[in-house]
Amino acid sequence: MADEKKGEKKKAVRIAKKDFYKLEEGKLVRTKRHCPKCGPGVFMAEHQNRVSCGKCGYTEFRKK
Repeated sequence: MADEKKGEKKKAVRIAKKDFYKLEEGKLVRTKRHCPKCGPGVFMAEHQNRVSCGKCGYTEFRKK
């Protein structure tokens, strides 16, 4: 933290929506999980120890 300047924030890593899907044998396949509460179309963020929904806050923790 001593190296960081005051007021300077880390830049968020943006992922394009096209990276959430891939084509397999002519069919569109989702690469990320969708939220069980919000339904299809709302993808969950993958963190180191959990997956979470940015819309409703639903979180599932991964087992070690």
